[in-house]
Amino acid sequence: MSFKDLGLNEHTIHAIEDLGYKEPTTVQKDVIPSVLAGKDIFIIAPSACGKTCSYIFPLIDIISKKQGQNILIITADDKEAVNVSDKLSIFNKYHELKETETEANVIIGAPSLLLENIAEEQIDVSNTNILVVDDINLIKKNRQLKKLDKILELLPTDKQNIVFTTRRSKETQDTLNKILKTPAEIKIDKNKESEVKDVQNEPTLPQEEPKAKKKIKDKTPLDKKAIELAKKNKAFGFNPPHFLLTECKLMEGEE
Repeated sequence: MSFKDLGLNEHTIHAIEDLGYKEPTTVQKDVIPSVLAGKDIFIIAPSACGKTCSYIFPLIDIISKKQGQNILIITADDKEAVNVSDKLSIFNKYHELKETETEANVIIGAPSLLLENIAEEQIDVSNTNILVVDDINLIKKNRQLKKLDKILELLPTDKQNIVFTTRRSKETQDTLNKILKTPAEIKIDKNKESEVKDVQNEPTLPQEEPKAKKKIKDKTPLDKKAIELAKKNKAFGFNPPHFLLTECKLMEGEE
């Protein structure tokens, strides 16, 4: 089975193939059509089986087809939130927003950071159309389950719900009952762990060619914290623009 057989938009497939993904993993074969169909789904899947892309690919399609979508993706930690954000940007590269369309509102974060931003009125989750929880068992392990419950109280009941977990747990059942009523359940065998390494080699992200029109003032020291953050978050595919790592001002260069 190929990505074309799963109902994805040609622009999304172009980005997938362009970045080296040859065929879908088991979880992607099961989850992608269900997300596109608007179903509530509960997925039990091992790590490294391709679950992140199993919802990112169809969400990109949904964003391109439906105006004004409000999508909330709750991750287990900040590192995974950055990973999800990066992949959304990468695989969305061939979709162009028309002038008459309203851009989708996609909020990504761990429960603690989301609650802080909600309290400060920086974000509004009351109009969420699609909720993704990735993954609820790790959120429990990170002791953020109660914070997740607080966020759920702020969400509308009429929305699509997609919940991932690595294993079923009694401690998360009450929270699951608040999110899901009659979901379709997808269970991926544990032997599919690390399947993504077997069928989807991690792609080499394309690098932009350096532009010569602007340059940095000479002898400017680099910001060590900026360098650490860039490496940690794989900013710009490990090749962040030089000006992001310094505190100097950009100056116009010669042609």
